[in-house]
Amino acid sequence: MRLVIARCQVDYAGRLTAHLPMAPRLLMVKNDGSVLVHSDGGSYKPLNWMSPPCKVVEGRDEHGTTEWLVTGKDGDTLRILLEDVLHDSAHDLGVDPGLRKDGVEKHLQELLADHPAALADGLTLVRREYPTAIGPVDLMCRDAEGRSVAVEVKRRGEIDGVEQLTRYLELLNRDPQLRPVRGIFAAQEIKPQARVLATDRGIGCAVVDYDALRGMDDPSQRLF
Repeated sequence: MRLVIARCQVDYAGRLTAHLPMAPRLLMVKNDGSVLVHSDGGSYKPLNWMSPPCKVVEGRDEHGTTEWLVTGKDGDTLRILLEDVLHDSAHDLGVDPGLRKDGVEKHLQELLADHPAALADGLTLVRREYPTAIGPVDLMCRDAEGRSVAVEVKRRGEIDGVEQLTRYLELLNRDPQLRPVRGIFAAQEIKPQARVLATDRGIGCAVVDYDALRGMDDPSQRLF
C-alpha cells in the first residue's frame, strides 16, 4: 500500500464529472488495484475513489506539476494533481486474516451455511468464506437452476454491507465459470436505505429470524 499526504486537486470523468479543488488530502493506492482520496473530516468514506482493477500512471502536466492519471476498467478516469507532497510512504501489510465477526453474526453465518434454503427455495451451499481478491464472500451458493449466488451475512444490514456485496459481485461476475452471479443480503435487520440501494442494484434482501433459525426443523423453511 502507498500512502501520500499532499495538497492536491482531483477531477473525475466518466458517467458523470466531479471536481475536488486544491486542498490537503490523503491518497491511498492499495495493492488490490484501488485508489482512494480521503479528507480529514466529514466521513470515514473516501471523497472519491477508483475501484479495482485500475491503472495508475504518474507523470507531469504542462506546468511541471506532478500528476497521477488513474484509469478504471470502464475507461473512467481520476486526474490527481499533486501541488505539494507532505508525506509519501509504502507499506507491505501482508495477508489479511479477514474480519472476525461477533458471536451472533458468526453463528448466523454458520446457521445459514447449514440451512441455505432458508434464504431461497432450492439454494445449496458451495463454500463458506469464498475467496476473492478483496476478501472472502460469506457464502457462495447455487440456486435450483444451478446459477451462482453470493450471500453477505450481517447482524445489522446497512448501506456499507450492500456496498461490500456489490464489490464482491463485480469481481465474481468477471469469472466465466461463475457468472452470472446474483447476490443476497441477509441480516437480522435491514435498514430502509440499505434495502433501497440493494433493490436498485438487483440484490435480494433476506431478513432472518436468528432464534427461529436456531430452532429450525425444516431447512427448506423461508425466512423473509
